[in-house]
Amino acid sequence: MTPSKALKPESALGIGVIGLGIIGSAIARHLALSGYQIVGYDPDQLCQTRVRSFGVKTLENARAVGEYSDVVFLSLPSPEALDDTVTRLIRDDQLRLQNLVVIDLSTLSLDCKRYNYDRLANAGINFYDCPISGTGAQAETGDVVVYASGDAKSLKDLIPILECFSRAVFNVGQFGQGTKTKVVANLLVAIHNVATAEALTLATKCGLDLNTFCEVITAGAGNSRIFELRAPLMITDTFSPPTMKLSVWEKDMAIIKNFAEEVGSPTPLFSATEAFYEAAVKSGLGDLDTAAIFKIFHNANDHRQSSTKSP
Repeated sequence: MTPSKALKPESALGIGVIGLGIIGSAIARHLALSGYQIVGYDPDQLCQTRVRSFGVKTLENARAVGEYSDVVFLSLPSPEALDDTVTRLIRDDQLRLQNLVVIDLSTLSLDCKRYNYDRLANAGINFYDCPISGTGAQAETGDVVVYASGDAKSLKDLIPILECFSRAVFNVGQFGQGTKTKVVANLLVAIHNVATAEALTLATKCGLDLNTFCEVITAGAGNSRIFELRAPLMITDTFSPPTMKLSVWEKDMAIIKNFAEEVGSPTPLFSATEAFYEAAVKSGLGDLDTAAIFKIFHNANDHRQSSTKSP
């Protein structure tokens, strides 16, 4: 039997999570620990098995999660996944899901989110654009930031739920402003990650102790949050399990590039980073953390050294 809202105590708020990957599973766990009744769905059975270990009830599809829940969080990897999830939520008798709240935490294009906003609105379902800033490791510890956007009056009531798995929630305005903010934030992430790899390569080349170097930089003006997170991974070659796969980051890079071109904003520094990420994926590093970009710098250095020694 498909679960329904009637199965929950009247006073309880049912929360669903669709997409139980690195970010989604961490969110589900934080919400469960906060005392909410959590159900979830992911097409990957390994993801479903993992979340059951901390009390999340898994259901057979996205529609079943929508029928059970008052609030559904989406943590999805692609535009196709969002389109398909929305199709499943609004199919058949839409009246059963009217007044459902859907909160999208994914990093996807603004066009995709607006398209699905219209589809859900036509079905009487409230949709909020609330992408997350932070890595999978940060999601595990509740150290992410939420860029929340949508109807201001209703969003105010949702902030306490968002705060269960984040260190800060910012209401950045009307629907879509969250994605715009995330795109700009990710531009900085792309640059800072490559800058961190470049700086560590120079530090290695000139004979600095890398552990001391990291401690010194995090205390000074050259620090960034990405340096704090990724420099330790780079100097220890700890690229798996990934907090953000390079292959997934390719999608985010494309979103940044297309959005900047659409609004006519120059991105010379961001554009300079693209070759490094592309080289990393082509080198077979796609399943590793984005910190593995450090390998590309080392390989380039090794190649140059070999070239200078050749007769």
